[in-house]
Amino acid sequence: MVMVKYEVVEHDGGWAYKVEGALSETFRTHDAALKAATRAAARQTVAGSTDGIVYQDQSGRWHEELADGHDRPATRVVDGS
Repeated sequence: MVMVKYEVVEHDGGWAYKVEGALSETFRTHDAALKAATRAAARQTVAGSTDGIVYQDQSGRWHEELADGHDRPATRVVDGS
């Protein structure tokens, strides 16, 4: 099973959470960033609907796939401060 880590870090004079290298918006306090990360992590585990998706890869080729809305990752929130 895939594990997605939400890490609370200092950022731009405040706090943010980072997921796979991408940063969230900046929050004024550590607590606000931690709460936002916890909410985002919880939302990511909620099952959705199964849908067809179309995407272009780095080489410019298009792909069509069926995305299983019940195949959700596990998540965890860590304090990187």
